[in-house]
Amino acid sequence: MIAFENVAYSYGGGELLTDVSLRLAPGSFHFLTGPSGAGKSTFLKLAYAELKPTSGRVTLFDRELASLTRDDVARSRRRIGIVHQDCKFLDHMTLAANMALPFTVSDRESDPQDMDDLLSWVGLKHLADALPPQLSGGERQRAALARAVIVDPDVILADEPTGNVDWEMSLRILTLLVELNRMGKTILVATHDLNLIRQAKAQIQARVLRIAGHRVQLAGADL
Repeated sequence: MIAFENVAYSYGGGELLTDVSLRLAPGSFHFLTGPSGAGKSTFLKLAYAELKPTSGRVTLFDRELASLTRDDVARSRRRIGIVHQDCKFLDHMTLAANMALPFTVSDRESDPQDMDDLLSWVGLKHLADALPPQLSGGERQRAALARAVIVDPDVILADEPTGNVDWEMSLRILTLLVELNRMGKTILVATHDLNLIRQAKAQIQARVLRIAGHRVQLAGADL
């Protein structure tokens, strides 16, 4: 679905990632870990075509990124749900209206019943009319995940989705991600939280990727 072939990315005059080759297969679950500044967010941006590699090839759904037009990239991104680390919402719009924005951008109609079902799934139906500043950190993270999956993407990329919440809320978010994976979604989660990774590996087959020395490597069993 998303593949990297000898990918490198340079930033600020130095190489941040080098010689990255891997494939996110349909239905797989991957974690991406590594120290702050190692390039986790950059890797995700390469995976959804926010950035283009300095060298090498990125392939989205069997099409090489370098050959895609701007419209092609937009169509490919509709198949990718993205949970950003900072969970940005429009503060003057209700949660339900924020959730519907992906439909507005793609000129599609949202189904009110689908919206209710999705808000119920993340435990936020009672906050449909709330404004984002009224939400807690955990509620915002769950809303961000719901917004990412509302258009039924094939792939979900999450950047530190549990970074600003307590352990109980981290487990709730992990449960949602595991459920999505069991529905056939491809999941990639960038995280510092090794306990979260261990919890996930007890439930599903998850591969762990680690950025070290500018390279993305398959982590061993020591996690």
